[in-house]
Amino acid sequence: MDIVQRVNGLSHLGAAWVLWLLVALSVVGVAIVIERAVVLWLGRDDVRRIRSELTLALSARDVERARHRLQESPSVEAKVASVALECEDPGAARERIASASALARLDLSKNLGFLGTLGNNAPFVGLFGTVIGIIRAFQALEHSAGQVSAGLMSEIGEALVATAVGLLVALPAVAFFNLFQRVIAARVSRAEALGGEVVAFLEAESHRS
Repeated sequence: MDIVQRVNGLSHLGAAWVLWLLVALSVVGVAIVIERAVVLWLGRDDVRRIRSELTLALSARDVERARHRLQESPSVEAKVASVALECEDPGAARERIASASALARLDLSKNLGFLGTLGNNAPFVGLFGTVIGIIRAFQALEHSAGQVSAGLMSEIGEALVATAVGLLVALPAVAFFNLFQRVIAARVSRAEALGGEVVAFLEAESHRS
C-alpha cells in the first residue's frame, strides 16, 4: 500500500476526529488560563507601597521590620527582595536576586509553553482536518460521477469548519500567552528593582563598616 492509499484510507475517518481533538486541546488550554490567572491574581500586591515601607525601614536600619514586611507579602517581588535581605555582601545579594528572579520566572511561566504551542499549531491541526475533508469531498464527487449533491456540500462545509475551529482555539491561546508573558516580565522586573533597594542598603552598610 503506497502513501496515497494510506492518506485516502485516513480520509474515510473524516474531519470530525480533528474537531474533537481541537476541542480537547482547547479544554486543556482553558484550564491552564484559569490556573495561571488565579496564581497571578493571588500573588499580586501593592509593590509601590512595599517599596516605600521597605525604604523607610532600611533608612532607619531596621532590618527586622523590613524582613517582616517582605515576608508578609504574597508577591514574587517581595520574595525576591527577602532573599537578598538575608545576605550581608552586596555581590552575593545580586547573585541571589538573579537566581531568585530566574526561578520566579520559571514558576510563574508554568504550563505556558503548552499555551504557546497550542496557539501556534492549532490552525495547522484545523488545516489538516480541512485537507482530510476536501479529500473526502473529492472522493464523494468521484463516486457520484461528477454530480454535486447535498452530501458533497456537507463534506466541504465540515472541512472548512475544521479550519475555523483551529483559528478559534488558537487566537485566545496566543492572546492569553502574550498577556501572561507581559505580566510575568513586569513582575520579574519589579522584583529586581525591589531587590536593588536591598543591595543599595547593603552597599551603604559595607561602606560604614
